[in-house]
Amino acid sequence: MRGLILSIGLIWLASLSSAFEVEDHAVFGDQDAGQVLRIISTADIAFFEPMILSYLESHPGVAVDYTVAGSSELMRALYDEGLSFDLAISSAMDLQTKLANDGQALRHSSDQTQDLPDWAVWNEMVFAFTQEPAAFVISNEAFADLPRPESRQQLITILRQNPEIFHGRVGTYDIRASGSGYLFATQDARTSDTYWRLTEVMGTLAPKLYCCTSDMIEDVASGKLAIAYNVLASYAEQSEHADAFTIILPSDFAIVMLRSMLIPKSSQDPELAAGFLDFVLGQTFPRGISPLLQSNSLEQANESALHRIRLGPGLLVYLDQFKNRSFLAEWENAILQE
Repeated sequence: MRGLILSIGLIWLASLSSAFEVEDHAVFGDQDAGQVLRIISTADIAFFEPMILSYLESHPGVAVDYTVAGSSELMRALYDEGLSFDLAISSAMDLQTKLANDGQALRHSSDQTQDLPDWAVWNEMVFAFTQEPAAFVISNEAFADLPRPESRQQLITILRQNPEIFHGRVGTYDIRASGSGYLFATQDARTSDTYWRLTEVMGTLAPKLYCCTSDMIEDVASGKLAIAYNVLASYAEQSEHADAFTIILPSDFAIVMLRSMLIPKSSQDPELAAGFLDFVLGQTFPRGISPLLQSNSLEQANESALHRIRLGPGLLVYLDQFKNRSFLAEWENAILQE
């Protein structure tokens, strides 16, 4: 098997860039392979590379073409543009459910899918393979003389009492651009009114808004941010700068996202996609090789405080156009206080 190949056909790349925003791209395996598995994913290359390389060890005649895009851009590529990918991997459970619910995904059943727990599969189309909690990530330097916020209410109190420390140094998702951020926000709001009080407090501090967890983690590590809210713990745990910050799962409740896979109806090789999907599921239980499958924070958490988002049509509620506009308007009023 050849190593990582960083170049692809210019025509195909140009067609992708004109259709939706590509964050990163790589091809693994033999560029002359007889079969090419095209994956679109919200997971960074570094986090999924171990899984891909392990798969290719037993599939030498396959190349894996891996495109990274934001969850909203992934939706645009498949739903709006109808582009051809063999597998869609996303942290935005609601958008994955919408794709399946609207006839944009193929059904798949196998020994691996039959063995999944009920929470990890919906309608034989959407398959979860991780449990990733959303956390506070706090700068150890910024909080050197402050108490650690163990809950949202404690965080509210600390932010209110120390505006000179936190002004311009609080980060969270821009939920207008991030599908994952929107999912976390709506789940927060459904679980507790504390979310809106916290959002209003953050709004008084000129918060920085982000598309991606990785960018928030980097800015906390560098000191640009004192705290980031709703960061994926799985990403933070793998940061090479993890000694610069502390990961906290809020004790009142911790939203747990299930990263999922589906086979788009536009797949040119659904059989190949199904084989890779089953391979990933086989690595998931009880513990796999990808960092995305592991979370020390989750293992150490109080089970009663975990709020797992369930796959299914209930996730479509806040994708309704009226509810979406109403939620975004309320969020903007709270977070964008100028």
